[in-house]
Amino acid sequence: MRFLPFILVCLLAACGGDAPTARINVGSPAPAFLTVDAGGKPAEFPASFAGKPLVIRFWADWCKYCEGEMKAIDQVYRRQQGSGLTILAVNAGQDAKTVNAFMHKIGVSYPALLDESSAIARSYGVVGLPTTFFVDGNGVIRGKIVGEADEATFERHAQALLK
Repeated sequence: MRFLPFILVCLLAACGGDAPTARINVGSPAPAFLTVDAGGKPAEFPASFAGKPLVIRFWADWCKYCEGEMKAIDQVYRRQQGSGLTILAVNAGQDAKTVNAFMHKIGVSYPALLDESSAIARSYGVVGLPTTFFVDGNGVIRGKIVGEADEATFERHAQALLK
């Protein structure tokens, strides 16, 4: 398990992506982006989400840890949505058809955004999937998880963000 981060970096590098262009950590401003959701509706950060606590998570359907984690995250989302939690599942490198099929298969209730060229992932310095950022209402990163997180860990980060 201690080699997992190294393996994730190698897997992402093997996908032909460029090296990350940023080192985004806790306390950094979250990079702005403009994209569409899996249904084609525009999504712009921070404009569309200003003042809202937000989880931005990067994933792909080939990531063996993403499916289970996405289902666990959905449980937290369903409990915390009324408290203002918003989750954006940013797919790194896949098309709308693939993203829609996967989201339908796993049945999660939060939206998926497209990042077909992985430009958003690179702007966030993502080096492995899954990677999750917890962003406060002012657009500042307040938490970061690289790799798989269980439901309890995700919920702790989400609750801290909502305070």
